[in-house]
Amino acid sequence: MRRLGSLLLAACAVAGAVQAAPVPDALERPSLMVRDPGRTVLLGVAQCGARLLAVGERGVAVTSDDGGASWRQARVPVSVTLTAVRCPAAKTAFAVGHGGVVLNSTDGGDTWSLRFDGKRAAQLALDAARSGGEAKAIQEAQRLVAEGADKPFLDLHFFDARRGLVVGAYGLAFATEDGGQTWQPLMQRLPNPKGNHLYALRGQGNTLLLAGEQGLVLLSTDGGREYRRLELPYQGSFFTAELLREQEMLVAGLRGNVWRSADGGKSWAQLASPAPVSITASTNARGQVLLANQAGEVLAVEQGGLVPLKTPPMQPLNALHSAGSGPLVVFGLQGAIQLPPAPTRP
Repeated sequence: MRRLGSLLLAACAVAGAVQAAPVPDALERPSLMVRDPGRTVLLGVAQCGARLLAVGERGVAVTSDDGGASWRQARVPVSVTLTAVRCPAAKTAFAVGHGGVVLNSTDGGDTWSLRFDGKRAAQLALDAARSGGEAKAIQEAQRLVAEGADKPFLDLHFFDARRGLVVGAYGLAFATEDGGQTWQPLMQRLPNPKGNHLYALRGQGNTLLLAGEQGLVLLSTDGGREYRRLELPYQGSFFTAELLREQEMLVAGLRGNVWRSADGGKSWAQLASPAPVSITASTNARGQVLLANQAGEVLAVEQGGLVPLKTPPMQPLNALHSAGSGPLVVFGLQGAIQLPPAPTRP
């Protein structure tokens, strides 16, 4: 009995030590490996050559070589939620997420490396603010440092494998010229004095379009050196955006609001929406813009408004991908779902 009691006490001591051991920070803990990676919550998608890459909760990054029919999970060095991914070249990918994370892959998404995080971002912002000498900017940057790596990046654009931008919550914006080895803060360059969230970033040539909180829409036509604010009749948040033909752009967001400009943002027209449901994602492929919303619907942008496509019932959607003659793939709470190549109208 004494031996049994001693063993029980030892076991309890070990259990207590295990429970008391600190849990590694999500920036230092590898991604959660899941049994069915194609059915985890996915938030962003991009095409790398013939391959699809998608990212989502807990650092999950997945690849598909068959148009989204099957998925394989990659190992990622962090376990924070990843929000968006882009591929400036067939084998080069960048992804962003919570904790101010920027990841890079040079093998088409098979392996990933950490290139940036919120702690480094906050310190860079503070250094830049001190150099500028503006008291308010210094105070805001000091707050970022004190709060730690808790601010997410929400979108990104890379002109090529070396030059790109990342944007996110509270107006955070950084640029790199060397593939993510070093970064420069852009906040002082953006006409965003309230520090509104930046939800969407799109690029085409030297044109950059940013859309965000409280009707914020910014445009750069010189590759990001200067930005100007575009005035819209609507002051609600925009969660996605698209650069279409020359001078034509589209922003979409809260309550199904979709606005289109055909003159470089000088004037805007609202597109009629079938329901006041927030639009969360978009894609511009095959000469047609498709939108996804929180009701799990896919909407086609027509001249006069939005037309729902005939699809099976789905949960809220976060991203969608359509290219060539392959299937439309949507991403959300149910993971990745392949739809017919050309979903029809009801």
